[in-house]
Amino acid sequence: QVQVVESGGGLVQPGGSLRLSCEATGFTFSNYAMSWYRQAPGKERELVAAITSTGITTNYPDSGKGRFNISRDRIKSKIYLQMNSLKPEDTAVYLCKLRVLSRDYWGKGTQVTVSS
Repeated sequence: QVQVVESGGGLVQPGGSLRLSCEATGFTFSNYAMSWYRQAPGKERELVAAITSTGITTNYPDSGKGRFNISRDRIKSKIYLQMNSLKPEDTAVYLCKLRVLSRDYWGKGTQVTVSS
């Protein structure tokens, strides 16, 4: 059974950093993609960054460019989102998605709160 689990969220002051982790288990296919989304209260879910199993990365919203970086563990099906210079508007639930064989699997999310 495929499982996707996020971790690493928390409360951080503006200007601080957090590193989120996401691990996907229960599948053996070598060709897959994983991505980070975020959803703030009252807003639509937003794609933050994506990475393929071959390491091709894409960061999407202008708001995160230069501050967010997605990376992966080449051995495990695990990805990370390094977030620096965090702003209050980055406050959201951050969710991880695994896409394999044209199916999407979501984690439950990890809360990131940026506040002084």
